[in-house]
Amino acid sequence: MHQVYRAAYPLALISALATSSVFASSDPFSDVLPIGGSAVGYVLRYERATYRGAERGADHLPLYLYEGERAYLHGTSLGLKFKQDDWRADVFLRYRFEGFTHDRRPESTSGLAPREPGFDAGASLRRRMSWGTPYVELLRDASHSSEGTELRAGYWNEWQRGRLSLRPHLLVAWRNAKLNDFYYGTSDYRAGSGIDTQAGLYASYAVTESWNLLGSLIATRRSSEITGSPLAQNGLQGEAFVGFMYDFSPKQTRWAPQSKPLIVKALYGNSSDCDVLQVVRFNCTTRHTVDNTDVAAVHVGRKLIEGAGGLPVDLAGFVGVQRHFEKSYQDDFWSVMAFYKAYWHGFGWDRWARTRVGIGAGLSYSEQISQMELHDQGRRGRGNWKLLGYLDPSFDVRVAKETYVGVGVSHRSGAFGKSQFLGNVNGGSNYIYLSLESIF
Repeated sequence: MHQVYRAAYPLALISALATSSVFASSDPFSDVLPIGGSAVGYVLRYERATYRGAERGADHLPLYLYEGERAYLHGTSLGLKFKQDDWRADVFLRYRFEGFTHDRRPESTSGLAPREPGFDAGASLRRRMSWGTPYVELLRDASHSSEGTELRAGYWNEWQRGRLSLRPHLLVAWRNAKLNDFYYGTSDYRAGSGIDTQAGLYASYAVTESWNLLGSLIATRRSSEITGSPLAQNGLQGEAFVGFMYDFSPKQTRWAPQSKPLIVKALYGNSSDCDVLQVVRFNCTTRHTVDNTDVAAVHVGRKLIEGAGGLPVDLAGFVGVQRHFEKSYQDDFWSVMAFYKAYWHGFGWDRWARTRVGIGAGLSYSEQISQMELHDQGRRGRGNWKLLGYLDPSFDVRVAKETYVGVGVSHRSGAFGKSQFLGNVNGGSNYIYLSLESIF
């Protein structure tokens, strides 16, 4: 039998990769995954930034993808889609990769307050044609950072040969004065509205039906309103990235459970100054040593893969909401998370007591910074970020049919200061929890 390889669209990574949000196009993740499909990825990005004196080290970006019938999570975008024939319209919320943070600032911005990335609310319209896919897109700052607006028009095409896929991209973007001035203005220079242009070539190579290698070369020409700023450097903004994507979709079809019941998990946890790896190894399990804050959360999800490859490994996808009890430090608040979780349950004693070890990984957004993170980052002189990576290692024991009690860690952190998407944060918070999980 001949094995079928599917070349994943390299554009799936693009909206999440550019420090310049002008790069993000009308949803490059479109049609990459089937309905109900999921994937993960990781990329390293290198650039010649717009800011003068910007660091040139590799930027790390984890990716989590899910495609629903109407809703989707596409790397750094969360949206709703509406399709009819060759037309598609989207409304979405997207992370804007622009500006600089407390812990990673260009030399030209010394003495200035951080100008942090924000979130854009957007709407896009595209039409697939025989000669390519043109699109228009409108973005508006929704995080009260720049309060700026951007209007884009672009074009995608695709050439495919065997396992290799190439997709050229052209883009023209009009940015209003508020947007340009927020990121590139100074007390002596006011940046007005302007037009940026961009050309890029994205490549993907299907190693197997699930593993894909990705790469890209991108060139952006900024408007004179931006390059005239004392914060910016002249010339083209160059960018390249390399990475991979693992598509669970083929295995979801092959090893899907007969039904997908709803999984509900409730947990309550205490703050811990222990490192997450120390807790997992049982080297440190102390709680409330620095502060006495707590969390309570509910996770809701579905099993995506059962017994992958004939191994005792299952994969589930979850969304959750968590309440932070800050006691006397500050007001209580909420956070939300979305993550994939893998379970291993192949232990020799399962006939007497079915146990499993789980590891979840995804993203967490908090409406404010917890006391634990404020303390952890503050004592090191580091900045904080509301959007961070989320880890959920756990150990569970079955007490009834498909009902488990367990212990685990609710962990938020950056990628060791290496990811602009996660605010270049190095540190975070840990809560050791007890949980109860069942299916409905």
